[in-house]
Amino acid sequence: MDKIDMYKRTMKMALEIIKLTKAFPLSQESKVIAYQLIKSSTSTAANYRAAGRGKSLKDFIAKLGIAEEECDETVFWLELIIEADLAMPEQTEALKQEASEILAIIVSSIKTAKKKLEN
Repeated sequence: MDKIDMYKRTMKMALEIIKLTKAFPLSQESKVIAYQLIKSSTSTAANYRAAGRGKSLKDFIAKLGIAEEECDETVFWLELIIEADLAMPEQTEALKQEASEILAIIVSSIKTAKKKLEN
């Protein structure tokens, strides 16, 4: 998968999460969780994109590290949503799977970049 495909994939995930949160019940808890989930998912996309513009290999790795943390946080919020019954599991499971796959790709990219740095 090339970086353009990943840009699109992370953007699509963020957009789908925004759509998901629009259906949350109106409560203080859901507002807080929706805010955090939107922040982490959009930050994943933004930081992945920023990594592609890294000024050096070290900068690339650092920015991917931020994307990794934000994507992992996205997975956490999606798991919490399921446990808190804020949305139907079938609405969130596909998003959780997508976030987990994106996270795995980011982690793999970091490992590959670190190997290049060592050589």
